[in-house]
Amino acid sequence: QEYLDFRKERSRMLLSRRNQLLLEFSFWNEPLPRQGPNIYELRTYKLKPGTMIEWGNNWARAIKHRQENQEAVGGFFSQIGELYVVHHLWAYRDLQSREETRNAAWRKRGWDENVYYTVPLIRTMESRIMIPLKISPLQ
Repeated sequence: QEYLDFRKERSRMLLSRRNQLLLEFSFWNEPLPRQGPNIYELRTYKLKPGTMIEWGNNWARAIKHRQENQEAVGGFFSQIGELYVVHHLWAYRDLQSREETRNAAWRKRGWDENVYYTVPLIRTMESRIMIPLKISPLQ
């Protein structure tokens, strides 16, 4: 009964809900438990319809530029829900290491080419910094 009361109370606070079913890009690392502490950045890209294959082909080549520090956690794309949405999940020790790692990518040959070819495919971008809960396997 307590749970049912909670659900009823929660429904009064909920204004909207969206769900997505995501698939993992085959060229990306599989998300594995990590030692911490880390912060995580979830980058969301809403692409122009019809551009997912081009996006994936470019990122299959570009991901090698972002794996030496083990910051690449996972790459996913929407299959059900809002379509042509891509999520990249990155791990960093802190915001300073995030900045250093992202700046280092620009010094690698080929990274600028990836950006050049993928930016025109994007409608909107969003970045969220997340701190894992103690129960999360991604620390």
